[in-house]
Amino acid sequence: MKFVTRLGLAATLGLASLALHAQTVLTVSAFKDLDRSVQAAIPLFKKARPDVEVKLISLGYGDHHNAMTTALATGANLPDVMGLEIGFVAKFAEGGGLEDLAKPPYNANALTDRFFKFAAAQGTSRGGVRAALPADIGPGALFYRKDLMDKAGITEADLTKSWDSFIDAGQKLKAKSGTYLIPHAAAIKDIILRSGLKDGEGIYFDEKGTVLVESPRFVTAFETAKRARAAGIDAKIGAWSNEWSEGFRRGTVATEMMGAWLAGHLKNWIAPDTRGNWRSASLPGGVNASWGGSYYAIPKGAKNKALAWEFVKFMTTSREVQIAAFRETRRLPRADRSHQRPLRRPAGRIPRQHPRPPAVEGDRPEDPRRRRGPPGPGGRRSDHRRVRQGARTGQGREARAGRRPQGHRAPHPPLRWRGSIHSAGHASSSCPPFFPQPRRGRFPAAGGA
Repeated sequence: MKFVTRLGLAATLGLASLALHAQTVLTVSAFKDLDRSVQAAIPLFKKARPDVEVKLISLGYGDHHNAMTTALATGANLPDVMGLEIGFVAKFAEGGGLEDLAKPPYNANALTDRFFKFAAAQGTSRGGVRAALPADIGPGALFYRKDLMDKAGITEADLTKSWDSFIDAGQKLKAKSGTYLIPHAAAIKDIILRSGLKDGEGIYFDEKGTVLVESPRFVTAFETAKRARAAGIDAKIGAWSNEWSEGFRRGTVATEMMGAWLAGHLKNWIAPDTRGNWRSASLPGGVNASWGGSYYAIPKGAKNKALAWEFVKFMTTSREVQIAAFRETRRLPRADRSHQRPLRRPAGRIPRQHPRPPAVEGDRPEDPRRRRGPPGPGGRRSDHRRVRQGARTGQGREARAGRRPQGHRAPHPPLRWRGSIHSAGHASSSCPPFFPQPRRGRFPAAGGA
């Protein structure tokens, strides 16, 4: 009898232990390539919440949003967190299937100053329901194959100077190599339609609901696309088709204009074998445009709403998560105040243990007469040349004392991110302080390191 009692007690304790260590499962549903951002964030989230298991369900773009439409309509197979592309946020919000994150217990309005104004507004319905929070933004950019342009003698300036110059470059490329400049003339129409929008204005309607299809913006978009078609520079291939992807892989199509997130698609699945050949640039004619963006929402039928909100905040406000997502997918983070900390360290504040920047091909060879000496008093390095010339410069005493003479600037450390984020269609004044000021250069997501 005692044995049976002890056995029962042991079983009870064992079950209690299992219950104690049981993890809560949080279900997150996302579309390809957004799922890579979630995958990159899961280990970071586990550090803060080791008791939570994040179950990621990922489908293709169309299949995912169709599945979410069905789930919201039927109330079945709903995830706790739903990743959405901007084009579906308003539709789902108006359908009433998403939590209003502006209301308690979420109170998301307290976080909106961390986001771009337009990004926060796009996650809010016309009735004021804050249906989702932004995870990234999609500034428009021109992506082009530099190797194909070099062979045809076409420069980046030829592509970006104006739409006329862009079309002329396409004719030159087609004549010399048979390569089409763009997949479809509609790409020009689509990017122009997304440019120059005023605050509160949409692509097709203004803030008062007035139809804009007869505006100068629409006229310019269609006329420019018509000229491109007449010039024969488009392959007449629709975006996201098999032929579209194959054109990038085979080099029969040389450019595309979309959101900056296209760099991640090119790198990860569209044309990974062309890594190193792609570059990004501003849109032709100095056009600035916004194309797309991703959001996270919580369905009203979610089982773990409190935990879902914790995960949504983590994905949209954590600097570490935003950078991890950018490195994985090249989706540009939505800006917040935590991103205002500059990546570039100011001169004179370089940690002493930081290694000297490695020589870069094309740099001037180091002058041995200016070689830096061993550490002086206080752990700082002196400069032999300044010590020798101290009598003439008046700074010898400072150098011999190990202090950095006035006007002396320590060597700048390598800046890994410079050139990795292009202006992508935004003027430098509209780039978040988080990013270095844009300059022309390689886009490593598509072009490689």
